[in-house]
Amino acid sequence: MSTDPRPSAFFALIMGAIGIAFAPIFVRLSELGPSATAFYRLGLAVPLLGVWLWASSAIPTSRPPSKRKITHLIPLLSAGCFFAADLAVWHWSIQFTSVANATLLANFAPIFVVLGGWLLFGETVSWWFWVAITLVLAGATLLVSASIDTQHLFGDGLGLLTAIFYAGYILSVARLRLYFSTVTIAFASSSVGAILLFLVAWLSGESFLPMTLSGWLILLGLACISQVIGQSLIMFALAHLPSAFASVSLLLQPVTAAILAWQFFGEALTLQQGWGGVIVLAGIVLARLCDRKPVR
Repeated sequence: MSTDPRPSAFFALIMGAIGIAFAPIFVRLSELGPSATAFYRLGLAVPLLGVWLWASSAIPTSRPPSKRKITHLIPLLSAGCFFAADLAVWHWSIQFTSVANATLLANFAPIFVVLGGWLLFGETVSWWFWVAITLVLAGATLLVSASIDTQHLFGDGLGLLTAIFYAGYILSVARLRLYFSTVTIAFASSSVGAILLFLVAWLSGESFLPMTLSGWLILLGLACISQVIGQSLIMFALAHLPSAFASVSLLLQPVTAAILAWQFFGEALTLQQGWGGVIVLAGIVLARLCDRKPVR
């Protein structure tokens, strides 16, 4: 008798989404530039993930080693490149538009995930799933529509570009989880991403040293809460949930981020935005029901 792992995976996905919702708050509070902040998000996470990887490798497992792992080194590196591009562009987006807008547009990734899954892997989704994704996107749009400003178009454009890179990352991780453990993917993608982001920050002339203790604590919180905990929970969930459904559920992130931005930066939510959040949650529930299958 087997146990369906999807309920625990769904819970991990939701908790992971909440963890990464704190990321734009940390970025806005950071004393460093966008690219340097992104570097520390991954750079500080790498040692922690390295310890986790070492500890997990010391635990015996009955699962036979995959003979195809060598052939997946390039996709593993690609995941790190996609994530580095995602963070670099998104952190700049946060500087030019509101936290809610930047987070919402970055989470339009489901559109590109479904399109990429269809074009590259032949994945299909039901009509009810399209209804769910329409609900989620409509609610998320309603959530931030009150704060849209033409002066923020550049930041909004960067947020949409972030969604394309994020979709590539989600698709890469979903495939890689068939051959690699969560911590292996997290360690490899974070290491590759940290190197690339260091080069970007260095070439842009950004400072690498926070001026205060709180500045270091903000970077540490970004690395631990958003990267190690949040992203690792999402990677675990992607091993048990369809990538299209997972990407829709992650739209809980802009709802949480909007609430946090209201608390930290006074970006108050209107009644219209509140209804948008309710519609987003309804869409996530519908997507979850569409994914439910009888356990044999």
